[in-house]
Amino acid sequence: MKTSPEQLALQHIQTVCQGHANALSEALQDMQLRALGTDDYTHLNKEDRRLLDQFAYRYTRLQDDMGARLMPAVLKALGEDIAPMSAIDRFARLEQLGWLDSADTWLVLRQVRNQFAHDYPDNPTERFERLQAAIQAARQLLRIMAQFQGKALGVASRS
Repeated sequence: MKTSPEQLALQHIQTVCQGHANALSEALQDMQLRALGTDDYTHLNKEDRRLLDQFAYRYTRLQDDMGARLMPAVLKALGEDIAPMSAIDRFARLEQLGWLDSADTWLVLRQVRNQFAHDYPDNPTERFERLQAAIQAARQLLRIMAQFQGKALGVASRS
């Protein structure tokens, strides 16, 4: 049977998101090995700055692409009319369909990402605490991505 345009779009954005997820996982592993503390975070060397930049970039890209591209692609592939839906409505619909455990959790992950990526407090302890919150949020984001990958296999194979 022929693959629909919606299924092809879903497969494409899955691949993009999985690339971000893989790089984010690697950054998290490297950060765990490095075990940066508050003092280290105050005086970062070049390698540590690059590692944190990689983490922030991949976390941001994964969450942005999942929210703006993957989630709508899933809904379209399921036959949903997303044109009248706001982003919050799409998250709620995915929760109803069992793709997201909680739409509210997704919104919290966005908030953590925004605080980490866009707010730069002067206090090193506060910066470090935001990094720790972002690390926990990134791990949760990766779990959500893995859920989507598993469920999307069934959608992609429909014809």
